[in-house]
Amino acid sequence: MNKSTSLKVRLPVFVLVLEVVIIALYAVFVTYDENADAKFQNNETNPMENSVYRDYPYFADVQVMIFIGFGCLLAFFRFYGFSGMVFNFLTATFSIQWAIVIQGFFQFNYGGKIHLGVINLLYAEFACAVVLISYGAVLGKTSPVQLLVMALLEIPIFSVTEWAVLKYIRINDAGGSILIHLFACYFGLGVTFVLYRPSLNKGHAKEITSYSSDILSVMGTLFLWVFWPSFNSALTIKGDDQHRAILHTFIGLSSSTITAFALSAVFNKRGKLTMADIQNVTLAGGVTVGASVDMMISPVAAYALGVMGCTACFFGYKYLTPFMAQRLRIQDQCGIHNLHGLTGLISSIAGICAIILATEETYGPSMYQIFSHRAPPVDDPKFLELQKLIPELKPGLGRTGQEQALYQVAAIFSTIAAASIGGLLTGFVMKLSFMASPSDENCFDDELFFDMPADFSSAEFTTPMNHEDKEQMSSENTKV
Repeated sequence: MNKSTSLKVRLPVFVLVLEVVIIALYAVFVTYDENADAKFQNNETNPMENSVYRDYPYFADVQVMIFIGFGCLLAFFRFYGFSGMVFNFLTATFSIQWAIVIQGFFQFNYGGKIHLGVINLLYAEFACAVVLISYGAVLGKTSPVQLLVMALLEIPIFSVTEWAVLKYIRINDAGGSILIHLFACYFGLGVTFVLYRPSLNKGHAKEITSYSSDILSVMGTLFLWVFWPSFNSALTIKGDDQHRAILHTFIGLSSSTITAFALSAVFNKRGKLTMADIQNVTLAGGVTVGASVDMMISPVAAYALGVMGCTACFFGYKYLTPFMAQRLRIQDQCGIHNLHGLTGLISSIAGICAIILATEETYGPSMYQIFSHRAPPVDDPKFLELQKLIPELKPGLGRTGQEQALYQVAAIFSTIAAASIGGLLTGFVMKLSFMASPSDENCFDDELFFDMPADFSSAEFTTPMNHEDKEQMSSENTKV
């Protein structure tokens, strides 16, 4: 074992420090919310009205996406399956623990205490998803210590950005196209820009897939595909808004899937399907409907968005990812810019269009619930009229559709800027010499950090493969 990459001291010490910090923070700041606290339960309490029955199904679905969907999807390299799945497991577990505290301060802080319930865990999972998307940009090129450091820094930066955008800019982003997908993408690109490895542009001997690793990876795709409607609808308003979110997500995913098959066949030199397209491009529709997922955009618009997102994602993998690596020093290992960046931008633009076109004729009084910042202020006579129709309606800012659209644009640029700067700074920290970063020749190899079984051997691959060799073996290295 090379001492520069040995985890014998680095990982245990770092984990111990993190655990001590989290125990202290939980002890001082974290308590139960009223749905989990026994002292709030009495003979007048209906147990079936507990929020666990409303929130837990979504929490469980997103859990499957985080640990099984992402985990399997990231195991596509032939000699990096252990690392892809296990480092995802490690990073996700810590990210959720850490996000409970950090997200709690901004979302569930009452009198200096974080009131913990299942809904907190759901918010923490969304923050965790941000980290795992960013992880895709540096897959195969980082140590578990580096990944824990990335999670440690990214979650606070994400939480502050999310809080600032929602509190001061105030936007509609039910599916997280801006605050999850765009943030995660540009944070990851910032990190990989700093961790640039020139020699990897020429290819790497172990940067290949296999029959079994591709099957495992597409299993991850299927888990993500099936549970994506829960991801997009979990935080929408219960009722018809959530119903539309589920419908739009399924329609968008369906259209992007069949489009991906068609594009994969027509642009393959031999007219065959490429597994990398099936594993990744099929998911594009889940992102492109995100910003407008709860709006009255119509089923046909959701279908069209799926096709548009899939097309942009496909050509991004084919042309943009190699260009970014060669010209911009951005080695986006898993193509997160295609599946989360390009599609996130399309989704954000679609959301802006939906906001501008929204009228009371289409939405009725509920428009002011969905677009809460367009609701009249409390001293406006119209607010009192609307409150008679919708008693739970809260006063808004009285923005017009055009004004809200400008705020959406401001949120896009603010989020991208914050994510990029945060990613660059995090990359510099991850580049420090004691982070156990693998050398170029040891990238994409499980043997560096794992005791491997006897039937594992990567020694026969000693020379980089050129682009033609990779294409012949269906070993495109852009996943997620």
